[in-house]
Amino acid sequence: MDEPHSLAVVVAHPDDDAYGCAGSIAMHENDPGFRFCLILATDGGAGQIAEGVPTTPQGLGAWRRKESVNAWRAHGTIPDRHEWLDYADGHLAEVDFEELVRRILAILLEERPQVVVTFGPDGITGHRDHIAVGRATDEAFIRARQVPGPGLKRLVHGALRASTFERWNQSRQQQGMEPWDPAREYHLRPVPDELIDIDVDTHHVAHRIVAGLLEHKSQRHVIVDPGVNERRWARIVSRESSVMVWPPRPPGSQLLKDLFEGL
Repeated sequence: MDEPHSLAVVVAHPDDDAYGCAGSIAMHENDPGFRFCLILATDGGAGQIAEGVPTTPQGLGAWRRKESVNAWRAHGTIPDRHEWLDYADGHLAEVDFEELVRRILAILLEERPQVVVTFGPDGITGHRDHIAVGRATDEAFIRARQVPGPGLKRLVHGALRASTFERWNQSRQQQGMEPWDPAREYHLRPVPDELIDIDVDTHHVAHRIVAGLLEHKSQRHVIVDPGVNERRWARIVSRESSVMVWPPRPPGSQLLKDLFEGL
């Protein structure tokens, strides 16, 4: 009998989980036995605060925890397990690596999800917290696989296609905005199209991705460029691309169209 589809998303901040895999989660929520585990390393308490959001720097972490809960409620799929590791935002790279690996490993061994999604070495934006949690998750996945049992069949890194990056940058320049510079922290980092292994068409659930993103009100100005309306936002999130770290996709094989394809 095939294992039920299950997924663990391991990221650094609230809203890191709101794009990149939220569409895939919506597409599988009705699968028999589907389980979604969300692991957040920090509460994002060192982030910026969008104009009009009634919180303070001291209260931002608690505010963003609520945003995270509200976002998944708006999205329509509430995580079966919503785990906070409670590290300080912006300081994840300073955490003892072995400690971080052990904490993630403990959850992966309890859950044994089929697919684990995290950041790659580029952190998508070069954010040091993203890079730290991705590196620790990769190591935790490797160690978890050494313990016999079900699941742990695929490790995936979220990614931004280079062709998409170029299109977005052209649009930014046409609007007189500063282009993304991959050499700078907090700026988007593209992955060459030929290195993308999974490309999911999420256009029919894009409105749900946007509904979740809209709940991250404190970070709206960080998540999306000014002036982007909900219809445009839905087009932006209508595809989810990722790199399959383990097992590697056989050379010459077709792109996968789903996180669980072939499992």
